[in-house]
Amino acid sequence: MHAMPLPPRLKLVPSGVWVALAWSASTAFAFLARVRLPGEETANEFTAVQFYRWDGLLILTIACALALLGSMWLHRRPLRALALLLTAAAFLTTNLAVGAIQLAQFLAVDLALYVIAAGRPRRTGVTALSMALAVLLVWETVRLLRGWGIGTLEELTVALTAVVAWLLGDASHRTREYGERLRAQAATQAVTDERLRIAREMHDMVAHSIGIIALQAGAAARVVHTQPDAAREAMTAVETTGRETLSGLRRMLVALRHADQDGDRDRAAASVEADRLHPAEGLADLDRLAAATTAAGVQVDVHWKGARRQLPPDIDLSVFRIIQESITNVVRHAATTACRVTVDYLEEHVAVEVTDDGRGRGSTTDTGFGLVGMRERVALLHGEFTAGPRPEGGFRVTARLPVPATAATVAA
Repeated sequence: MHAMPLPPRLKLVPSGVWVALAWSASTAFAFLARVRLPGEETANEFTAVQFYRWDGLLILTIACALALLGSMWLHRRPLRALALLLTAAAFLTTNLAVGAIQLAQFLAVDLALYVIAAGRPRRTGVTALSMALAVLLVWETVRLLRGWGIGTLEELTVALTAVVAWLLGDASHRTREYGERLRAQAATQAVTDERLRIAREMHDMVAHSIGIIALQAGAAARVVHTQPDAAREAMTAVETTGRETLSGLRRMLVALRHADQDGDRDRAAASVEADRLHPAEGLADLDRLAAATTAAGVQVDVHWKGARRQLPPDIDLSVFRIIQESITNVVRHAATTACRVTVDYLEEHVAVEVTDDGRGRGSTTDTGFGLVGMRERVALLHGEFTAGPRPEGGFRVTARLPVPATAATVAA
């Protein structure tokens, strides 16, 4: 059986509030155990002489004040808070005429032990458990030295509950740490995979550009004497393609110099060999992507701003991939029937925005790393990236990539 998760509102209740409620419940139980309840001939527990006297009520008041103060400090000063709770438990027990600190009086302490072990470093949790066990041991030792009776079995039971509470908290702490490590490793792996994917695509673009250069150079060589104008045009295309490819390759190699590509050489080589003469996707394919997504049930409205021009291959591909991933996340997670894509050609940048009116969660799922990949692409090209819910509802993804001056010059 799986434990039912707490409602969202209960998760927002501070742990100190739960400890204070546990103390209040245990104190009320101590009173109920010492009065004759309906259907009982006598009370379950013997009432001490001072239980209802002024000194007993004063001790009860001090104990409750210490417990409430400890509950308030639990989040900021856990060990001090536990010390106050232990003192309160010992104070209240002196009013009960019993030989051991009762389990009911240790309930708030047990809950505090769980909270400390679950949310604090292990050393702090071990210290807290040692403090609780030490108080129980000192209590019994003092009573033995004064010749009073003790409740050994009761005290062992209370000590066992303290150990169990600490073990449960420690297990929760370890589980959370393990989950955080897994998420960190998954995010790191997602970044690495995205870099390798970008590197493979860059290989493809370079291979495609070299193929174009070879074809244009061959054509120029064949007609250089008979059609000099055509040869000049072909060599200009060679120069333009070569400059764009070299510029994009330089940017990408500098950005990827720290990426580990040893484990992906075979796949990269196979990808280049299979697709070296096929052009990579880019903004020219955006209308086709929008049409396919619209046919699948989510209408994609594409809006172009500024004077459209040819972008460097790496930037063109990255913008397309960002839009593609954003639209995919809308289809999968946004629970909406429409989204809007805006591509803005600025003087020195190209900006893209993808918005929807869905649930406002976009790609912020537990299993996907779409935002990680998009953010990595933009970072590698020294751009700006934002993603998050919109105040009016839905989700927005924006990216702004700089366009090198050489590309702007060629476009002009």
